[in-house]
Amino acid sequence: MSELLTFVHLGFRHIVDLEAMDHILFLLVLTAIYRGRDWWDSLWVISAFTVGHSMTLALAVTGALRLPTPLIEFLIPVTIVVMGLENILIRNRALAPFSGAYRPVFAGVFGLVHGAGFANYLQRLFQDSIAVPLLGFNVGIELGQILVLLIAGLGLATLDALVAALRSPTASPPAHRLRVVAVSAVVVLVAARMAATRTPW
Repeated sequence: MSELLTFVHLGFRHIVDLEAMDHILFLLVLTAIYRGRDWWDSLWVISAFTVGHSMTLALAVTGALRLPTPLIEFLIPVTIVVMGLENILIRNRALAPFSGAYRPVFAGVFGLVHGAGFANYLQRLFQDSIAVPLLGFNVGIELGQILVLLIAGLGLATLDALVAALRSPTASPPAHRLRVVAVSAVVVLVAARMAATRTPW
């Protein structure tokens, strides 16, 4: 296996491994508010997250940016909690500040934090040249993200269908809102516990 494919494999495994649960939880909470018809909005948010983490990954791995690992490991679950609370608190996206257009900004900024987490892992793996490892690892992360997002999308759509089937169409809150709150609340609780165990002080 070539060096490039080796790092693609490592990046893919890093994002889908249960030990990377924090990154999986962030992707889940990031997309929890969307349905199939919201694909354009979700694409903007996911792209912003990708740009953010790719930038920090490159800067940190090349040594242009140095961030303390304990702080990064603490901030990652904090980003999950913030996104989850935003999901819960904003009931009507049309009435949200800037009609919710701030979500890609949040995703991009939080992506910077997650990219630093990826970098801390990658820096331990290479010895000499960084170009091929960086490219391969980033491609692997993106492939892993696509898989996680596909599974999350299918899971959320199935959950919507189940909730809708078990409740009256006129019940309040709507099935979609109930799903958003339930999924986000569970993720927030898990991430808050992660943050508490990673407190760097």
